[in-house]
Amino acid sequence: MKMKFNLVVLAALLVLTTACKKENVNDKEVLLDTISAQRPEAVETTTPTAQVPADGKYSTMTFQKEEHDFGTIKQGDKVSTDFQFKNTGEADLIITSARGSCGCTVPEYPKTAIKPGETGTIKVSFDSKGKQGKTNKTVTILCNTKEGNKILNIHANIEVPNKN
Repeated sequence: MKMKFNLVVLAALLVLTTACKKENVNDKEVLLDTISAQRPEAVETTTPTAQVPADGKYSTMTFQKEEHDFGTIKQGDKVSTDFQFKNTGEADLIITSARGSCGCTVPEYPKTAIKPGETGTIKVSFDSKGKQGKTNKTVTILCNTKEGNKILNIHANIEVPNKN
């Protein structure tokens, strides 16, 4: 009798868990559909779907550096660096978004197309407020390259000032 009760409870939990997951996925899809219908520029895909261009030509981002170390900084310092790149591909480079791994890392990127052979800059600002020790942050760039994205890295060693 006790075994039957446990099986019934287990089955009920399984059904409820599965039903909730399906409902959440549908809710998210409805929300994304609503947002994209009202403001298509507000919807960002986290996994780019690289489509082969009709002419088969892609843009390519070639960076002078893909990583920057700010060295040792004091907690609360605001620092920034520029990541220079060149479009070494055969098509216009279009950056659709650039996102920091947290709110303390803010990228600024070109909003216009970068033609083949032209250069551009992505400025990355980092606010060390509330951080301490060795810190690694990333910036993910979504663009129309064959890979669909590019990741830049920044590092810092943040010292907490003495309160004496």
